[in-house]
Amino acid sequence: MRLTRCLLTTAAAAVALATTLSTAPPSTAAASTPCVSTWRAVQRVPVRRPAWNEGPVATTRSPIVRHLRRGERVTSCIVANGRGGWSHYNECGGGSLWRVVPGGQVPAQCLQRA
Repeated sequence: MRLTRCLLTTAAAAVALATTLSTAPPSTAAASTPCVSTWRAVQRVPVRRPAWNEGPVATTRSPIVRHLRRGERVTSCIVANGRGGWSHYNECGGGSLWRVVPGGQVPAQCLQRA
């Protein structure tokens, strides 16, 4: 008797939760927030775009699209993590994190918060 009552209570709670979730309006606050993170280039650094056969993260062998001048400000909200291989760079202190900026990717250590 006790086990049956517990199962019925749990089932009723699950139905109530599912009903609440299905009728609640979707939260679009995170999706509609524009990127406002501004970064400043520490030194002259190349902006690289991954080649067609490299995958989604740039490497030190990726073609250079353009250069950021020292002090140039860019907007970036996404960090790409290139683990191992040629994605590890030695510029600006080294690392494998690449910030996605307009036009390509830049080593994360070469940018500071503006």
